[in-house]
Amino acid sequence: MTPAGPVRLLAVPTAVITGAVLLLTGCGSDSDGRAELSVRAAYIPQPVSDTMAAGFLTIVNKGGTKDELTSVTSTAAGSVTLHETVGSSMEEVTSLDVPAHGELVFKSGGNHLMFEKLKSKPVQGGTVTVELHFAASDPVEVEMPVKSATYTPKTGH
Repeated sequence: MTPAGPVRLLAVPTAVITGAVLLLTGCGSDSDGRAELSVRAAYIPQPVSDTMAAGFLTIVNKGGTKDELTSVTSTAAGSVTLHETVGSSMEEVTSLDVPAHGELVFKSGGNHLMFEKLKSKPVQGGTVTVELHFAASDPVEVEMPVKSATYTPKTGH
């Protein structure tokens, strides 16, 4: 047996193993190739106004691809708009990013939902149903409990 023989025999299995690893790695990335969205800590403070309310929640993305929240609908309001707070300024936006392996947080003093033209005033103990619409993912329906006007969640959001 020459020294080239064993080297050649080892090279073939190494190439096969390397190819298999690359193939499996490619398959593994498919599961990270999409957003995996869920919602937690959703609530609406009981509004003082009969026509407007704010809403807060956290959208969690466990997937490896970002998505973006493009709109929110609810039968409880004529419209629901997305608002971003930068510094001390609030402005309506058409979408907000939900980062891969991250969160989009709506909280008092920060990003929030504005329910406008309320069809009836949300009352503490009740719920408001909303549907979140995304650029790439299916819509997500969320039941938002109505809390006291002074409610502060334990999470700080």
